[in-house]
Amino acid sequence: MARKSNKGPKQVETLTHGAATRRNIPTAELQSTAERMEEQNPFEPVVYERTYPLPKGEKRDRDEDLDPQIIWKGTSIRLTRDQIAALKAGEKVELGDAQLVWRGKDNQDWSDLVVHAPPLYIQEKIHPKAIIEDLKKQTKERRDEEEGTLDLFGDFNGIDPTAKTEFYQHDQHWQNRMILGDSLQVMASLAERENLRGKVQCIYFDPPYGISFGSNWQVSTRKAKVDDGKILEITREPEQVKAFRDTWKDGVHTYFTYIRDRLTSSRDLLSPSGCMIVQIGDENVHYLRSLLDEVFGAENFVCQITVKKTHHQESKHVPSVADYLLIYAREKGRLKYRPIRPEKSLEGIDFSKFNKAIDGDLRLHPIPMEWRDNPELIPDELTPIRTDITLTQDGDSGNSQVEWHALGGKYFPGAGRHWRTHEDGRRRLVMAGRVSQGKKRPFYIEPWNDKPSAPINNIWVKSLAGAQHKVYVVQTNTRVVENAILSFSDPGDLVLDPTCGSGTTATVAEQWGRRWITIDTSRVALALARTRLMSARYPYYYLSDSFDGREKEQSVTGVLQPETPKRNDIRQGFVYERAPHITLKSIANNAEIDVIWEKWQQVLEPLREKLNATLNKNWEEWEIPREAGADWPDNAKKLHVEWWDSRIKRQQEIDKSIAQKADIEYLYDRPYEDSSKVRVAGPFTVESLSPHRVIPTDEGELTDDINALKGNHPRTDAPAQDFATMVLENLKSAGVHQSDKGDRITFTAMEGWPGDYIAAQGTYEQATGEGGQQTSAPKKAAIFIGPEFGSITRSDIMAAAREANDARFDVLIACGFNFDAHSSEVNKLGPLPILKAKMNPDLHMADDLKNTGKGNLFVVFGEPDIEWKFDDDGHVIVEVLGIDVFDPKTGEVRASGKDDIAAWFIDTDYNEESFFVRHAYFMGANDPYKALKTSLKAEIDQEAWETLYRDTSRPFARPSTGRFAVKVINHFGDEVMKVFGV
Repeated sequence: MARKSNKGPKQVETLTHGAATRRNIPTAELQSTAERMEEQNPFEPVVYERTYPLPKGEKRDRDEDLDPQIIWKGTSIRLTRDQIAALKAGEKVELGDAQLVWRGKDNQDWSDLVVHAPPLYIQEKIHPKAIIEDLKKQTKERRDEEEGTLDLFGDFNGIDPTAKTEFYQHDQHWQNRMILGDSLQVMASLAERENLRGKVQCIYFDPPYGISFGSNWQVSTRKAKVDDGKILEITREPEQVKAFRDTWKDGVHTYFTYIRDRLTSSRDLLSPSGCMIVQIGDENVHYLRSLLDEVFGAENFVCQITVKKTHHQESKHVPSVADYLLIYAREKGRLKYRPIRPEKSLEGIDFSKFNKAIDGDLRLHPIPMEWRDNPELIPDELTPIRTDITLTQDGDSGNSQVEWHALGGKYFPGAGRHWRTHEDGRRRLVMAGRVSQGKKRPFYIEPWNDKPSAPINNIWVKSLAGAQHKVYVVQTNTRVVENAILSFSDPGDLVLDPTCGSGTTATVAEQWGRRWITIDTSRVALALARTRLMSARYPYYYLSDSFDGREKEQSVTGVLQPETPKRNDIRQGFVYERAPHITLKSIANNAEIDVIWEKWQQVLEPLREKLNATLNKNWEEWEIPREAGADWPDNAKKLHVEWWDSRIKRQQEIDKSIAQKADIEYLYDRPYEDSSKVRVAGPFTVESLSPHRVIPTDEGELTDDINALKGNHPRTDAPAQDFATMVLENLKSAGVHQSDKGDRITFTAMEGWPGDYIAAQGTYEQATGEGGQQTSAPKKAAIFIGPEFGSITRSDIMAAAREANDARFDVLIACGFNFDAHSSEVNKLGPLPILKAKMNPDLHMADDLKNTGKGNLFVVFGEPDIEWKFDDDGHVIVEVLGIDVFDPKTGEVRASGKDDIAAWFIDTDYNEESFFVRHAYFMGANDPYKALKTSLKAEIDQEAWETLYRDTSRPFARPSTGRFAVKVINHFGDEVMKVFGV
């Protein structure tokens, strides 16, 4: 019969940062309030000074046809006398201070870098523990157990309700952050609006390795491979990070501008002890060094780490097998550094020095050549040692210039030398078995594991590069990011990643107790990262500042810990494994060796005297042979065994004391884990520069609509002329897209229109023949352009639609970065179809973007097709049927299947202020909760886990607010939310 386990159910825990705060920022639902406050108290753009400014109109002296190139940048110098003499003699003096220049840099340096700092809006509030607790609740109900409902979102913000709408003025609980938007604008906003300037400890920047397109962009959450040059791979990019395009307006020159601008804004966020970590390939590593030198100063260069790649491409020449990490400090003299100390292996031993080995019975063995060639052959019970370390050092040192009697010999340090330790220390070295006899002088004995770990250097060859279990095409190996972040930050510190990708930096920061902010302009990247964070299982490490941590520390060190109050403060770190760092000095100063020696002398001395008397010898301790003679009498052999048994026990006790009294090195990558607990990610928010689309099912206020239809709605937020011109130029080239590239509207002409709302008339041909064949049926599209920063309102669309109807246009295309909630209800005005095309944020950076017509800069989104009902218990059940999409060519709606949905979330008690992810369903993911299912198989049954992967929700109680909200996300990262009244 199997023995019943005494283990209780595993606890599900999170790490929170109770001492940290963040500024309260608006949610998407409170956008209008935030915009009104912005009108009253606008934030100025952030201004970054150039490192090498130029007077306007001035050019650096060089042959510009050779750009990019390194040129002398000019500097303050002090000439030597020889140089002054050379100048007087009419000779030239070579000066070696240089900078990287490229086409357009001179013009950029005529002014400071000015970056808009737009507000950020919270789209979702996610507490992964809440999802797990809901599954546990479902399991308990099936087991007929009573379980109360725990509302983990009840105190999510920790802010006075009356201060919720006083944005950027109050601090609230810290939540980690995932932000959709251009990193340059986001970092400016964090610095200026949220006072994070100088508060980020570590920034991990993984920019494009080159300026090619294909290898860096993933078009869908379902495909983690990109084939360079295939047009099918670039036809769908609803919001695309500029770095991952092949649309740099001026090639490598624009690439350098992109990198320098983001390095500049990153430096502004770093704390004085912080650092910038840039991951780069060999194609541009030399250029990045020059750019980092310019922004951070060459004096703040820390190191360049070479990381061996797991896989590499074949080459006709020397294969490239490494990537690089460039580390630059904000202020090198104040840099925080926590060395990672991997365990040393026998492969790294210099066997010319460690040429002997000792076993547990204190027998010495030579190390044969075959063991040296293959250290794995060395038996585990053998410890290599070296016996050639001198016990003297240069210089006269008074009392240390004395004769030393040891192991039967008399030794003098020699002229101009002295002993490395004091008399008591030398005596303790002998007691500890750490001195060997030489012909002329004694030597120190050092086992190879006196220092079992050594700081990691700048060559990482353990095949760290290349991600395990890739879900994103440019996903970075977790171990590379771990080593980097652990080396330059502490638990509780803030880590930022301007290029989120699949969320590796956020995942690593979450695991190791760092706060994190991650940014990306790719919706696919954030969709993957969100799923990865929500479903991840992390080890639960003992907190140093906790009662469990105190007990663990006591068991590890054997030292009674003080009974002080504990607050579970993550900033105090974890309870770490530690490695003894045994040195000659620590042994020499260990007075406990004297006590142990005296205790065992009472046992060993009588045995030695009896052995000498039996064999008629006068052996001192160090002269007793390890093996008994074959001709010894039995009683002598017995005494010999007893003496060596006691001698070994004394050595073991002394070795234990040496290890306990030795200096220790904390192993920051090896905290102790509490296996009785399972940890999931702490609370985090998903944010963006522009709020999401919300589709209310209730009727909204129509007063503004009536005024708009009567022509009485004034337009107060018309776009700037230069911005509108740029939008129209790109619209003509790129057309209007949807997920299927066949749905593209291609304009044959684009002309200005003298209207209050309509900016232009676009002409295109509509498919009217059989099979959707193009015919000569030209259609006129009215183009309405929303503001450069802000939202298009329902009233704006209604007014534009009235104007388009009056002019007999065939369709209205409203182009905006963001649409307010009620505008999404308007799909047609009379016979006029209304298409709402969301503009790609890349258009904010049009100065650098090549107008190729290939990018999906204007994309029409659909509406989720959702049904809900009450079950027999009066609970609400929601089913997602798919997404209804607009055909831009016909203006008709067609249904898109469930296969296009990657995930969908429910806020089961929506308060119209924030969207809390209380239910999460992953229809397209490949079992993201696999690790948690294994850890919690006793606490959550299989039926509950399976509910995470279906199109019908688990039942939930009627919302107290009278509303619930559903958010649907497709494989391209597009998302839309719909609100239901109950």
